Amino acid sequence: MPELLYSTVIEQAGWVAAGEISARELVEHSIARIDALNPVLNAFAHVFTEEARAHADALDAERAAGALRGPLHGVPIAIKEENDVAGIPTRFGSSAFTTPATADSAVVQRLRDAGAIIVGTTRMPEFGIWPFTESDSFGWTRNPWNTGRSTAGSSGGTAAAIASGMVAAGIGGDGGGSIRLPASWCGLFGLKPQRGRVSLAPNTDLWRALGVIGPLTRSVADSALIHDVIGGAASADRFSAEALPAPMLRSATEPLDRPLRIMVSLKNPMGGQAADPDTASAVRRTADLLRGLGHEVIEADPDYPRLALPFQVQLAAGISDEAARADHPELLERRTRAMLRLARPLSRFGAWAERAAAERGEPFLTRLFGGVDLLITPTTPTAALPVGQLDGAGAIAAVQKAGPVSSFTSVWNALGNPAAAVPAGFTDAGLPLSVQVIGPRNDEPTVLALSAQLESARPWADRRPPLAEANAG
Repeated sequence: MPELLYSTVIEQAGWVAAGEISARELVEHSIARIDALNPVLNAFAHVFTEEARAHADALDAERAAGALRGPLHGVPIAIKEENDVAGIPTRFGSSAFTTPATADSAVVQRLRDAGAIIVGTTRMPEFGIWPFTESDSFGWTRNPWNTGRSTAGSSGGTAAAIASGMVAAGIGGDGGGSIRLPASWCGLFGLKPQRGRVSLAPNTDLWRALGVIGPLTRSVADSALIHDVIGGAASADRFSAEALPAPMLRSATEPLDRPLRIMVSLKNPMGGQAADPDTASAVRRTADLLRGLGHEVIEADPDYPRLALPFQVQLAAGISDEAARADHPELLERRTRAMLRLARPLSRFGAWAERAAAERGEPFLTRLFGGVDLLITPTTPTAALPVGQLDGAGAIAAVQKAGPVSSFTSVWNALGNPAAAVPAGFTDAGLPLSVQVIGPRNDEPTVLALSAQLESARPWADRRPPLAEANAG
């Protein structure tokens, strides 16, 4: 049997297609890992043990009859619990939702259509507000690299599941960095796609114009393949991205056809916390590596537009939208209820905030990407912080803790551009470091191609968290 632990999505799908392993064996491996590690990591909120086994058996029967559903046939995948999965409540990390979804979201249905097996839903902070996957109701989600550290958020449950080898891939959402931040702290690759690239249906949007959906993975190619499966807007979506000329997987697996002109900057777009020495060193090492690969590297700082207020207003409107759906608003966390008292008056200005972001962003993007192909910055200003960041914190204290963590990422949600978190080594204490690769609008292909080149020149997948190694059996 092939070695399943830390195998990739592409490997798993290939083994099933070739008959080297069954979908049921993949599911059993995933469930065993979840049973062993979830009590420590708290990555999964709901595990579909029997449903996944039954789905795997059906897929194995189809393969035996000579049919494959698609490129993910038999691959177990996790889903962040802000996405509808038919039959269970879409909880948004909260105790306030009890009504089961009647149908899968567009992304979940597309994954199933491609042959993926949904093994469970993953933890997130309530409504994804915080960059720490912590909850008064459901506790802390812990980082496999050091269980005393946070996974970041809000897709922290998905990140913990992948980094520990429970699954090879999972779906996250990103309204201010929530794919890229957990990818950074958990040593994963995470691409925030262009706004409108992936359907948010049945929702028309996610946090107004801020939010997108996408996978977290351990390899660039796995991410590209899943994006190819889930990509495309639906009729319900407010936004629709320009069609790409070729599948993303091609961009992630074919070499760059030319040297790039790349700006590298340590400047904080929100004017906040500077990158710490470990993170700054990771960015500088990446710049040196890119020069060695033949790219032109320009060390300079963009003249970022003032987007803090538009971002905060869109965030307030998005939180208010989601909270209005709660079956039991009295069960929302006290911190969330305080946030809503602040957010609801601001939410009426959501349309202004979208216009302001577009008006301030357009000339900036024209200047920036008129001169360079890509921008590289830190993803987070530090490696993973200790767990318990929200313990005892009210709304204002939590905002003060959260702001610095997402200060390098949130600007790209306001602007909508594709941006990826790419692993960039480790601290002396063994915590992952990350750089952020940002591209022009609709240029996921170049972001993926450079990320794959970095992955090839500086591999990261051969290093595994000590917790996962200790529980490899």
